[in-house]
Amino acid sequence: MCKICGYMTWLHPLGFFEYVSITLFLLFYAIYMSKVIKVNKALKSSSTELLWKFLLRLSYFSLFLVALRGPSFGEATKEVKSMGKDVFVCVDLSQSMNAFDIQPSRIERVKFELKNIIEAFNSDRKGLIMFSNEAFMQCPLTYDNNALALFIQALNTSLVPNTGTDFAPPLKLALNKLNSEKNTSIRQKSKVIILISDGEDFGEETEAIGKKIKEANIKLFTLGVGTEIGSKIKTQRGFKRDRSGNEVQSKLNTTALKKLARETNGKYFEINQSRNDVNKLINTINLIEGELRDTKNIDTKSNKYYYFLILASFLLLSDIIITLKIIRL
Repeated sequence: MCKICGYMTWLHPLGFFEYVSITLFLLFYAIYMSKVIKVNKALKSSSTELLWKFLLRLSYFSLFLVALRGPSFGEATKEVKSMGKDVFVCVDLSQSMNAFDIQPSRIERVKFELKNIIEAFNSDRKGLIMFSNEAFMQCPLTYDNNALALFIQALNTSLVPNTGTDFAPPLKLALNKLNSEKNTSIRQKSKVIILISDGEDFGEETEAIGKKIKEANIKLFTLGVGTEIGSKIKTQRGFKRDRSGNEVQSKLNTTALKKLARETNGKYFEINQSRNDVNKLINTINLIEGELRDTKNIDTKSNKYYYFLILASFLLLSDIIITLKIIRL
């Protein structure tokens, strides 16, 4: 779009078609006028009407060309505000996430659903934390969905020490990162933590961290993965066994996850064989109003070609209806 002045812009620049049309119009009209003027001189008649006809036709011809170029004018700019949220996803990578009561396994199902979650929040920053009894930053807050997808694809239970599960470390890490962000807004409600686990929490500080999250007005949602029936846990050597040599049966423990969500004014969601609350989780987070990220001024001038087209059509109709005697005898 090229600018003529600060008040009008054009959708299309003058091109080959326009230049050819102008040249042909002027050329043929010049030939026509020269012949009529020559006849009028021979007959000693006035050519004033000829001039008015030319000005009329030149006017609607020019207006048609202006309409063809798509003139835009009006309010030059409009302020557009970009709103967004910060979402940290904490994923349990303890060995129990290898249980296959949800096919193909709990961790593989989580990885699949996480891709849907990050795609649902394109305008928001997302971060990824992995944990068992310790927490590690897998990906800081980012808008780059492709990079985040690569980190998600790489998730597996061998990335973290497997000596149990503790919710406190990932929650503490997410809380610290959200509170330490530059230009932190008063609107802490636009900051979200999603904790994904099968519910086996052996930590002692979870309740205390939950209170801090609630005091910070950060939304916490828990997502339980697994079934109450449970399943064995796959390992490289077969199935996990306890100290007595018995095969371990891992079951979804909803108690800790529901309690954590309830105490932080959050919500509990679940994935099992017959239930998938991921869409409900996404819809719930979408209801949270984001905070102002950026303000941009965009050009809002609209194409007003129809004004010129209507006027040109009116003049053309006038030219057809009003006849003038070009040659007076």
